[in-house]
Amino acid sequence: MRTITLIIVHCSAVRPDQTSSAAQIDSWHRRDNHWKLGIGYHYVIRRNGEIEPGRPEWMIGAHCLHHNAHSIGVCYEGGLDIRGHPADTRTAEQKAAMRTLLEQLHQRYPRALIVGHRDLNPAKKCPGYENVAQEYADLQPR
Repeated sequence: MRTITLIIVHCSAVRPDQTSSAAQIDSWHRRDNHWKLGIGYHYVIRRNGEIEPGRPEWMIGAHCLHHNAHSIGVCYEGGLDIRGHPADTRTAEQKAAMRTLLEQLHQRYPRALIVGHRDLNPAKKCPGYENVAQEYADLQPR
């Protein structure tokens, strides 16, 4: 069983007029990254708030270099504005679904810190907004 110390929030880096389901991301990761295991995230949150499964939690993800072995990757659909610049494009439905999912993950992994991808790799603009840890301060380990 894996020891989970991080829950990492990502965005799929698509504009408002583009989609990115778990199936689409799986296809991209297989095609562009040549990953036989496909999607690197454990969960994808669609704009309508639907939570789609990616890799099973027991499986090591492929979403954050040097942190995959001990983390769960959560990706929301969006993260870019219409011009392709990083932005918090989460819908109200996504925010509610993300809160619910992170609460569930916190129950299973109470010692895991919730962070954004950019917190672990400052060169990244993912997840499109800052302060993930602050937004979920009430779910951080005590």
